Amino acid sequence: MMSNCDICVNYVYEEEEDCYVCLVNLDEDEMYRFLTGRQNECPYFRLDDEYGVVRHQM
Repeated sequence: MMSNCDICVNYVYEEEEDCYVCLVNLDEDEMYRFLTGRQNECPYFRLDDEYGVVRHQM
C-alpha cells in the first residue's frame, strides 16, 4: 500500500543519506501525531504532479 509520502513533492531522495527524506520540518506535536499514527492526513502534502504545469498552460 502506498502512503501519501510516496507521491508527495516534499518527499525526496537524499544521496548523502542514501534514503528518502521529508523536507518539511515537523514540530514536536506534529511529529508525535505522525509517529503514533494519530494523524491520517499530512497537512503539508502536495501531489508531485510534474504534468500540472503543462495542463495549466493548455
